[in-house]
Amino acid sequence: MNSPIIALFQSMLSSLRDLLPIIVVIGFFQLFVLQQPLPNMIDLLVGTFFVVLGLTFFIYGLEMGLFPIGESMAYAFAKKGSVLWLLLFAFALGFGTTIAEPALIAVSNEASKVAAAAGAIGDSAEAMKSYADGLRLTVAFSVGFAIVLGVFRIIKGWPIHWFIIGGYILVDVMTGFAPEEIIGIAYDSGGVTTSTITVPLVTALGVGLASSIKGRNPMIDGFGLIAFASLTPMIFVMAYGMVI
Repeated sequence: MNSPIIALFQSMLSSLRDLLPIIVVIGFFQLFVLQQPLPNMIDLLVGTFFVVLGLTFFIYGLEMGLFPIGESMAYAFAKKGSVLWLLLFAFALGFGTTIAEPALIAVSNEASKVAAAAGAIGDSAEAMKSYADGLRLTVAFSVGFAIVLGVFRIIKGWPIHWFIIGGYILVDVMTGFAPEEIIGIAYDSGGVTTSTITVPLVTALGVGLASSIKGRNPMIDGFGLIAFASLTPMIFVMAYGMVI
């Protein structure tokens, strides 16, 4: 009965240990470099406590729910033996988790404001919303495509480095032709997709699938889907910028 409570407490200590370097760095520069007292000490302590608490529940929830369900669904689809359903699930998972990413929503909204201020799109709420939604859908579709490609690679046992090398060569080539205004957004889109929602489920899918297929090594074949999810948005968003 006490084991979940003990595990939660241990997870909280681990979260505090992970945050400790950040706390030490901020405290050092504030007190010894800027030589200023920490403002609103009570608020800082309460905020830090909430951060530790939130990180604890997030990590504990991943280990308790998202990782197991991702791996179990990968096992189930592999056992079912239907490649089509597995690929459809991979696309839906990549698309669904990305479209819900808070970081992507923030970047899309900020990009629409900057684009409107620069005159690239109309300076209206409708135009900015359309631009932001189009960017989010483009990134989500690209991640869905990336997960499909990554799952197919695991099934076939193809080396990952050829895909990554070829992808970044394509990114370099497209950078020379894409509008300057979209290049930075495209590069950032590759980073924001691999965030709190996408990473746990996609990682669990890759490891679970590689573990369930005979002849595949989870360490070699199970990882790498996140690299695909970071790479393809840069390509798709630059293409989106060329079209729009």
